[in-house]
Amino acid sequence: MFCPKCGSILLPRKDERKIIMACGNCRYTSTKKEDLILREKTSFSKKEEIEIIDKKAEVLPKTKEACPKCENKEAYYWGVQTRAADEAETRFFKCVKCGHTWRQY
Repeated sequence: MFCPKCGSILLPRKDERKIIMACGNCRYTSTKKEDLILREKTSFSKKEEIEIIDKKAEVLPKTKEACPKCENKEAYYWGVQTRAADEAETRFFKCVKCGHTWRQY
């Protein structure tokens, strides 16, 4: 609900044993029944257990790059600006097979 005078959000507030909708900006109050309808609290039953199949969910892109440790031909990659802005970024790689991480300048 929004205040019809200034457009601010109306917030519920207790006032002399009744709930009113009040604007904190311009002091507008409303006691209309349709303004006082708030969403009911909903309780949910116990959630179903979710089976985790693979905890290592990689979201990085893959490229064809040879791992210096295990010679695997596929690796994840990402880039980071580690030096001055006028120099090229540093490329990091992580082997898909063994998890070894290395970098290229």
